[in-house]
Amino acid sequence: MLRKSYDWILAHAGTPKARWMLVAISFAESSFFPLPPDPLYMAMILARVEDAWKLAFICTLSSVVGGILGYYIGYALYESIGEWIIDTYHLQNAFDKFQHSFNKYGFWIIALKGLTPIPYKVVTIFSGVTEVDMGIFLGASIVARGFRFYMVAAVLKYCGPQIRDIIEKNLTLVSLLILGAIIGGFIILAYI
Repeated sequence: MLRKSYDWILAHAGTPKARWMLVAISFAESSFFPLPPDPLYMAMILARVEDAWKLAFICTLSSVVGGILGYYIGYALYESIGEWIIDTYHLQNAFDKFQHSFNKYGFWIIALKGLTPIPYKVVTIFSGVTEVDMGIFLGASIVARGFRFYMVAAVLKYCGPQIRDIIEKNLTLVSLLILGAIIGGFIILAYI
């Protein structure tokens, strides 16, 4: 089943619909959706390595715009939607821990958390709750998300065939590592 899913993603990764799907997932992941765009993003780069920089731009832009929605959820809708999102992912303890130093180190927290597997939606929502300056929020988000997506694009652009071979030979292991990173991000955020 994993092989069929992988083959299906690769087969559709070069289509125009895939770009819209990437935009939607990147946008949603920054504000409320639990899964990152990375599997589709990486498959799209591997399918059309010449589009790596365009795809990095698309992912960065849609992620930052999605982050603005996350900020708005925290700023204006925390009691209705934001709190539900935080509770759904069992991240209230992590959310409370951020509060003490978030405004003082807001740029760096946003930038660093945006690079890690820690769910970025928590950072965006919390930025809105604590009313981090929008300029700082946008600057840190562009730096963090841009670095993350352009780094993946660079690695896949210049090492794509070798990485594709590794992924295809070890698909189950690679999938488990990605899933582990996602779950690890939630655990780190919840308990550290």
